[in-house]
Amino acid sequence: MTTKTPLRLIRPPGVYAPQGDTALLLESLARERIDPGVRTLDLCTGTGVLALAAARRGAEATAADISGAAVAAARCNARLHGCRVRVLRGDLTEPVAGERFGLVTVNPPYVPADAPDGPARGARRAWDAGPDGRLLLDRICRTVPPLLTPRGVLLIVQSSLSGVAATVTGLRRAGLRADVTDRRPQPYGPVMAARARWFERRGLAEPGTTSEVLVVIRAVRDPAARMSVAMAGTRDREAA
Repeated sequence: MTTKTPLRLIRPPGVYAPQGDTALLLESLARERIDPGVRTLDLCTGTGVLALAAARRGAEATAADISGAAVAAARCNARLHGCRVRVLRGDLTEPVAGERFGLVTVNPPYVPADAPDGPARGARRAWDAGPDGRLLLDRICRTVPPLLTPRGVLLIVQSSLSGVAATVTGLRRAGLRADVTDRRPQPYGPVMAARARWFERRGLAEPGTTSEVLVVIRAVRDPAARMSVAMAGTRDREAA
């Protein structure tokens, strides 16, 4: 599946509409090798479009979201397009604890917001992510790496306003080889534009900024990298 052939999707109110970040992540996913039967996981699935893209290429696809409306939408969209997708409801990785996947995609909430916690319900739940935009990103860096098989791949999309370097560093500390593989400038949408002055006051954007850069980070579970991290930690303890 490519982004040149968009799918007709059911999207109830409150479920995140696929936008520029979804398109960029779909493009990254299209470049990944997906062998028939490989287990894939899409977290914060929304309409389920990324899980559908994997399933249509022969993956054994799982999707998860904390929103009941999103879970219902993803299930309906899978049936609509004749795709077999297991759709689970729960908080981030909790529904798949103890499982392993060859490929994980995530388009999480990452928009900085003045509230310290994410909203419990409503449309903003799909994008608000605390004062630095990292409410879920930091959790993803901790909880997703153990779900990956050896050589398993994580693809995550986020904004330049929510600490790209922090995500790369967090994934590397978890033993993954992580790098930015895609960047795309995008004008602020309505939500971001309404917060532009607040971003400036917080030091998240330069004065007069009217756009962000969407970024895809690709991380691979590399046993050798994990060993290097462990050895570095041992050396640090010995030096102390």
